[in-house]
Amino acid sequence: MNDNAPVPAIEVLSAQKTYPNGTIALQPVDLTIQEGEFVTLLGPSGCGKSTLLKMVAGLLEPTDGRLLLWRRPVAQLEECTHKMAFVFQSPTLMPWASVQANVRLPLDLAKVPRAEADARVAEALELVGLAKFAKALPRALSGGMQMRVSIARGLVVQPNLLLMDEPFGALDEITRHKLDADLLELWRKKKLTVVFVTHSIHEAVFLSSRVIMMAARPGRIVEEVRIDEPYPRSADFMVSPEFTHYAKHLQRSLLAASQANDEEAVL
Repeated sequence: MNDNAPVPAIEVLSAQKTYPNGTIALQPVDLTIQEGEFVTLLGPSGCGKSTLLKMVAGLLEPTDGRLLLWRRPVAQLEECTHKMAFVFQSPTLMPWASVQANVRLPLDLAKVPRAEADARVAEALELVGLAKFAKALPRALSGGMQMRVSIARGLVVQPNLLLMDEPFGALDEITRHKLDADLLELWRKKKLTVVFVTHSIHEAVFLSSRVIMMAARPGRIVEEVRIDEPYPRSADFMVSPEFTHYAKHLQRSLLAASQANDEEAVL
């Protein structure tokens, strides 16, 4: 074994999930994600994308198998120097609290001194372009701005690993593309490892260094596709022949995964 080999950020080792009613949410999954990757989980509804992401986050326990973050069990992450943040599908903001207070919440729970916490909140809001809205209430913000607050709340803990469960799925296309571009800039600037769940082929191709295609009944990985295109990626990339090539390939793969699901549902 090479002692100088980089330690993976995430190792999913034959991890599976079966619910008490017998539903197999995930067949045994094996997946390794290196530090600095931007990996997207793509697939039809019910294929276990969110289940796998929540298992990585420690929000769901695997029925069998193991999940390691930097070679440690997920439950031991707090014992090392690495940190993780999870951005949910909905912003889940406290409506009565200011943007600043919403972003500061993880630091308040961790009893970080107020002066340090406020400085980190200010930095996180600057990163997501909301420095001028620190005192605003969530109801005064658009949906895209509320999602930026949610991302800032994740960034404020200064994570190495950012897990995102369809964070932009409910937004209009223009806002979504803007946040996708901003997310890539944050990923590069902060040297994050990102695992991102989406239903959007175009979003997956634009963002990812690698796409994991999943199929359902039961949930499983059926293909891995490397998006071997340089960063930074601009809007021009989305109208390039290379982008079209990857999108067509993933479209065929997604159709095959969906048809497999339909056939198994009939049997």
